[in-house]
Amino acid sequence: MKIVSWNVNGIRAILKKDFTKSIAEINPDILCLQETKAQKNEVEKALNSFLEQYHLFVNEAEKKGYSGTAILTKPKPLQITYGIDNPEFDKEGRVICAEYNSYYLVTVYTPNAGQGLKRLDFKHAWDIAFKNYIQELDAKKPVVICGDLNVAHQAIDLKNDKSNYNKTAGYTQIEIDDFSDLLNAGFVDVFRYFNPDKIQYTYWSYRFKARERNTGWRIDYFLVSERILDKVKKMEILDQYYGSDHCPILMEIDLD
Repeated sequence: MKIVSWNVNGIRAILKKDFTKSIAEINPDILCLQETKAQKNEVEKALNSFLEQYHLFVNEAEKKGYSGTAILTKPKPLQITYGIDNPEFDKEGRVICAEYNSYYLVTVYTPNAGQGLKRLDFKHAWDIAFKNYIQELDAKKPVVICGDLNVAHQAIDLKNDKSNYNKTAGYTQIEIDDFSDLLNAGFVDVFRYFNPDKIQYTYWSYRFKARERNTGWRIDYFLVSERILDKVKKMEILDQYYGSDHCPILMEIDLD
């Protein structure tokens, strides 16, 4: 099973930047998208050319042009659910869960703590609620989580760790601890498990030629329940692909 996750930073925008060609080359069995920035009907229209190969499921934010997630999947899920059963958070369209025979797949676009950390309290509350939601799923079947979790967990996961620490969204101690709590609930950061010392990023600001200079952050993840870690065959950051301020990430796992 080849699963790809990509924060596209606007589905309509990335379609103008070789997105269709990139996905054809990667050829995932399941494609999870975050930050689609469109309503459900707009996402369906934008991805119409994929519908001969894939089943499409879309979660939209109430606020137009904001947030949003989607899953394109060749194997038909047993069930799809949207959100984490929390009205405060679910209006932003940040989570889709696809249930398959032997596992749950959850794609997530975690809130950003915001300029001046003005949304840090909201993000912290989200992190707690999301962990509780994932633990409930994990009690039934193993879980694969993928998406933009909007946190760099360790100093190795961003270029300028000291200047950003406790000042910049995505690298505060509160967010780091919340991510650690999620891992400690029985999950593994797949890339870091297989690459303990590798420096590779998934996000670069559009400003200051950040991608050209590789001044980046690793904030896009695959996490898996510990008990299925032995099923993982490959995990890659596909930073050769452009079109967004994030690059796609890929995991191959032996599940049905």
